[in-house]
Amino acid sequence: MAGNAELLNSVLAAAKAEHRAALVGYLPAGFPTVADGVRAITTMLDGGCDIVEVGLPHSDPVLDGPVIQTADDIALRGGVKITDVIETVREAHRISGAPILCMTYWNPVDRYGVARFAADLAEAGGAGCILPDLPVEESDEWRKAAQEHGLATVFVVAPSSRDERLAKITAAGTGFVYAASLMGVTGTRESVGHEARQLVDRTRAVTDLPVCVGLGVSNAQQAAEVARFADGVIVGSAFVKRLLDAPDLETGLAAVRTLAGELAEGVRKRG
Repeated sequence: MAGNAELLNSVLAAAKAEHRAALVGYLPAGFPTVADGVRAITTMLDGGCDIVEVGLPHSDPVLDGPVIQTADDIALRGGVKITDVIETVREAHRISGAPILCMTYWNPVDRYGVARFAADLAEAGGAGCILPDLPVEESDEWRKAAQEHGLATVFVVAPSSRDERLAKITAAGTGFVYAASLMGVTGTRESVGHEARQLVDRTRAVTDLPVCVGLGVSNAQQAAEVARFADGVIVGSAFVKRLLDAPDLETGLAAVRTLAGELAEGVRKRG
């Protein structure tokens, strides 16, 4: 079954054919509310994002920074459920036609039911899943279900990943590789950018999959810098912050649209 993983592949290939990086946005489902979250996601896509990751809010988001933790907390206090996450994917894909992935920690998927989650995500038009805390060695059940339903399985690599580990992770993944590198404290952006570039180079040495970088990018200049060496630029906290800082939803949506446009221009400049 081909499924929407093929849509993801084609969008990434189209960006490459345009000699640019793809722009990948992120927003947790249920933030600010389920319905408003769908509006925000479609606004991101209208503004210039090629792909969107819908986060499944988690009570212990160990890999997320304070901005996304705040948004997750708002969503959870609002009573967001896994079914709401699936519906967010469904509506965002229905309205935009763009590839929509779910980014989630493993425990909620395990509790929901692996086969059920894959089937429901695929039925909603989801393109795949990013699973940052699922070890490759324990991923067989998920990967079998994902393949059956035409979903991409995106694994995360980090600068600490050894070359042998990179080869093992990328061999198991599909869609793209999520290269995670922390921005660090203020003033360390250049050195972290160098670390991300090295990680991309090392990852490309062991796979033909596109490599997309989540680096704390927040403006067009940073997007252009990362686009020089990555196949995709992933932006999450900057979008969330626009909504958190806005006095009302409409102002927040306008800010999200503006940021998406600026970032889209950035990935086309490439530094």
